[in-house]
Amino acid sequence: MPTIGVSIAIPSPHAEMLQAKRASFGDPLAECIPTHVTLLPPTEVAEEELEAAVKHLEEVAAQGRPFPMVLRGTGTFRPTSPVVFVQVSGGIADCELLEKEVRQGPLDRPLDFYYHPHVTVAHHVPEPNLDQAFTELSDFECAFEVDEFHLYEHGDDGVWRPVRSFTLGG
Repeated sequence: MPTIGVSIAIPSPHAEMLQAKRASFGDPLAECIPTHVTLLPPTEVAEEELEAAVKHLEEVAAQGRPFPMVLRGTGTFRPTSPVVFVQVSGGIADCELLEKEVRQGPLDRPLDFYYHPHVTVAHHVPEPNLDQAFTELSDFECAFEVDEFHLYEHGDDGVWRPVRSFTLGG
């Protein structure tokens, strides 16, 4: 059964810089996961339901609208989860609305945690590495327009690959 995810891709050059930083903190998944803000976490979808899921995402995108996003500073989910992230400080409400729409119909599923838009930069690394990530990226800031989101598929090799983009507003 394929495992998919839906995310907002972080544009260049910010994506490459944050991915390189993630690798420098020792995160073993840095090279497997493109830099993103999750809208739908890893979700198994039966082959016969993929077409309905894609149609649903087309409808969500058509009803959506582009919005500005600002990433600024760092945050953490510790002690609940060993994660350090770059915070979404602009576009939070837009992400929450889009996530709510994506996670309906054929993609309806419960979440393990309350939805909090963010960009992971360190996960499952030793505490000193989490501290380093938190400190080194504390002054990070960038802004960009979100005009699309992507459907990703988790490959047998453990790599997440974009398979389709969906333009907001049709």
